[in-house]
Amino acid sequence: MYTLSSKLKLTAIIFVIVGAIGLVIGFLQAPSDLDDVREMLAAEEHHAEPAESTMVEADFAKAEHDMLLEDEAATHGEKGAASHDDEHLEHTLHQLQNKPWAAVYVAAFFFFMISLGVLAFYAVQYAAQAGWSPVLFRVMEAITAYLVPGGIILFVLLVLSGMHVNHLFIWMDPEVVAEDAIIRNKSSYLNVPFFLIRAAIYLGGWFIFRHFLVRNSRRLDEASDNHYFKKNFKLAAGFLVFFIVSESMMSWDWIMSLDPHWFSTLFGWYVFASLFVSGITVIALISIYLKSRGYLPFVNNSHIHDLAKFMFGISIFWTYLWFSQFMLIWYSNIPEEVVYFISRIENYSLPFFGMVALNFIFPLLMLMNSDYKRVNWFVVLTGIVILVGHYLNVFVMIMPATVGESWFIGLPEISAVLLFAGLFIFVVFRALTKAPLLAKRNPFIKESEHFHY
Repeated sequence: MYTLSSKLKLTAIIFVIVGAIGLVIGFLQAPSDLDDVREMLAAEEHHAEPAESTMVEADFAKAEHDMLLEDEAATHGEKGAASHDDEHLEHTLHQLQNKPWAAVYVAAFFFFMISLGVLAFYAVQYAAQAGWSPVLFRVMEAITAYLVPGGIILFVLLVLSGMHVNHLFIWMDPEVVAEDAIIRNKSSYLNVPFFLIRAAIYLGGWFIFRHFLVRNSRRLDEASDNHYFKKNFKLAAGFLVFFIVSESMMSWDWIMSLDPHWFSTLFGWYVFASLFVSGITVIALISIYLKSRGYLPFVNNSHIHDLAKFMFGISIFWTYLWFSQFMLIWYSNIPEEVVYFISRIENYSLPFFGMVALNFIFPLLMLMNSDYKRVNWFVVLTGIVILVGHYLNVFVMIMPATVGESWFIGLPEISAVLLFAGLFIFVVFRALTKAPLLAKRNPFIKESEHFHY
């Protein structure tokens, strides 16, 4: 049996506390009105301290701007110019008010999708009757334990959006809908009650399947036959059918609808590849950690090698989907489609292209060689890079639609990651203490213990 060390438990609790405090400060620092925005912008200009040449250019620009304002005031009146300024400030205000909420949403979804990806991978192992992986089942089951608290937190965030506590989903704003014909035409699908009902169905289905899969796995340890294994085989097959539909719809609802004018037929697969490779990566990292602590003696380098192969293969698959989605839209250059990528390239160029390097180039170079897949520190280093890359992937999918050009990685983003990382670590490693680390009655357990590649 695994015992949760006091040091790891304390680390998780510190992460949660520090993250929660940082988020509270982040919410308190968010501007509450236009005057706060003016003060923040003035402070930014003051701290910029441009060089002398830049200041000269700024003086000329200011003089030119003043002349334009005078002309505009003469033509349209000073009131119109002030109104235009206020509209811009109000837009910035909404973006900055969204920033801490968006940071929480990005981190909440990222850690939840890891757990969901592991549940899908776990079901695949049962449905395929894989012989190599049963020694890792307890690790997979523990990671899926985060599915329930993580899913509840996400659902609460969605409910708060529906109650207009935050403004992450612009299609939930009645004023926006009234002025936008495209969103109005989608209102039979994009409306708050139906949106929350769908979310409850997705989460309920995933929770139920996870509960029965794990329960049957534990009961199999004490059984005298393979009855529970056969039940899990059927459950896993049924879950995968439900999952592929619900995961696609979830990706449309929870992420793609943040940009309600844009759509991609590949988006469900794109999100699936991200959550799948992230989940497999966490299985590898936790397995290596436990093995380094003297647990999982039955896990050998061949098991890690196979996990690293999945990390490599799904990273290539993700890249294929990213390239297919990006290049087809970019090359066709249809305005209502390409604007999605223009906004990201212009305002998020570093994370947008950086995630491609982290999620494709790095795994390609590090894991292409078969021997490297057996070197634990290689796998750990690559795994950390992959997780950072897919956090940026989620960040780039969510932030441009909610925060726009007012983004930067600051206190709310770092605090949200710490909070959910601490909660994830605590829930997962506590779940590891609930059952023996070896699923001893699984019919493929001996094959898995003696697996060598």
